[in-house]
Amino acid sequence: MSLINLQNIRQAEGLMDELQEIRSKIEQRINLENYSENQKSVFLSGNKIMRICLLAGLSSKEHRDIISIEQIQLSKTSNRIFETLFTLNNLGTVYSALFKMRYQGLEVEWENSVLKSKIVNAEIIRGSKVLLKDNVLDDWLLNTVNTYGSGRAGTIPVLNLNIGNYEDDIPAFLNLNGRDIQNTQILVAGTTGSGKSNLLAVLLNGIRALSIETPYPVNFLLFDYKGEFSDPANNSWLNLFEIDRSAILDPINSPLPFTPFKDFIGKAQNEINLYSTELSNALCAIDRATISANMSNRLSEAIINSYKRTQNKPVTFEIILREYTSAQPEKDRDKDDSIKSVLKQLIRTNLFATEDHINLIKDSYIIKMDGFPKDGPIAKAIVYFIVSKLNIIYEHLSKQAVDDESVELRHFTIIDEAHYMLGFDNKPLRDLIATGRNKGLSIILATQNMDSYKSEYFDFYANAQYPLIMKQQSINDGVIKDLFGVSGKDFQEIKEAIAGLQKGELIIKNPTAIALGIGKKYKKIKVSHLI
Repeated sequence: MSLINLQNIRQAEGLMDELQEIRSKIEQRINLENYSENQKSVFLSGNKIMRICLLAGLSSKEHRDIISIEQIQLSKTSNRIFETLFTLNNLGTVYSALFKMRYQGLEVEWENSVLKSKIVNAEIIRGSKVLLKDNVLDDWLLNTVNTYGSGRAGTIPVLNLNIGNYEDDIPAFLNLNGRDIQNTQILVAGTTGSGKSNLLAVLLNGIRALSIETPYPVNFLLFDYKGEFSDPANNSWLNLFEIDRSAILDPINSPLPFTPFKDFIGKAQNEINLYSTELSNALCAIDRATISANMSNRLSEAIINSYKRTQNKPVTFEIILREYTSAQPEKDRDKDDSIKSVLKQLIRTNLFATEDHINLIKDSYIIKMDGFPKDGPIAKAIVYFIVSKLNIIYEHLSKQAVDDESVELRHFTIIDEAHYMLGFDNKPLRDLIATGRNKGLSIILATQNMDSYKSEYFDFYANAQYPLIMKQQSINDGVIKDLFGVSGKDFQEIKEAIAGLQKGELIIKNPTAIALGIGKKYKKIKVSHLI
């Protein structure tokens, strides 16, 4: 019997609203009023509630009516049902058999993707109605068998990512959140055509696949400089990360739905003063503006006065510009200087909303960046202020959870083409890295050349658990020596290995050999092909 292909299944319009009642009822029954310390209440992800309802629907012997099923309206935004709904625990064959059993005798063209999507949605909706009948839900929950033989149900997922194979075909794993892992910062260096985008996809796919079905899902924010991940032609990629096109934020089409500025209500004036200096330095650095000490002081004062005007609520670029202009000598107010030029560019592009409409870490997002010059002030401002916003959010989070095996990871920030953000004193980026595992955040920085990480402002190599070196356009001898701690024969061996890398291959440090002083100081990995 041929299997039904359960990939690229579209959601029905309003499906999640349809499931809200049964989701609430299930959560009420399985959540206690009070939990012990560090125990999270259960939240049913979209995948989980859809899977529960799908199984309930397929268990029903009700007559199936293809004509009524064809009336279902699929999502106008092409939202997908993620493939892991069917692949978890390798049950794809079971689902295929159940569908064929329930639709036996009906004329169903299973290759028809539209009809197939409508049938899947019909069974999910059918299941929600079955479970809402009197006593049915309680019977289902009381008869549920716990199949977690390891006893780790509800605990922190082990994010041990299989990213490919070593040279001898042994699987290559990156342990991201084990108790003995110092941090989870990942650096990727690879020239155009090295397979860097595929590696990022493999990392993201692994992180999401291992965590999305647990009480500790790991979300991400990806700065898509080349527009690959946000390209409609690559919509199938999004399913690999358990997201759809609603996760893509395009600042050219509409402002990013949050304010990048801090809220200082109830805070001390000294905090605003420090923030004004940091923000002033950033506004100058992102456009490489050459300014006098008077201009810098005037900008800091303008930021402080802007907060006075808003009564310590988040400010806007327009308010800062007005305050800066009013602080200028009267004869200069109609003239542009480098600071006013930067502020006016930011105002014209209308990058950000004036208040928060989303929480950047409670969902996953892709920021479409290819509409701006990569080294220009607007692209730098987007990354700088979003990273700054992430820091603001993380300030208010509790320390991440820890169990016997793993530490909680909440969020990954992925900056492709990160070299554009490493050439100045980028305090928010440094702060994000420094926050690290204390709050369960991690970061993946991808650049074209490995020497980009040897910034005069911050040693990114020293703070990274996993530097992953792919094919290089040029090889920096000093970086190899510093990164691997080698010289002589070992240095030459690693240099030759990097020079010989093919597309999809990378070099990683071999910590055991480095610690013992014997054997190869590196390992070569052939990355799994995903996109």
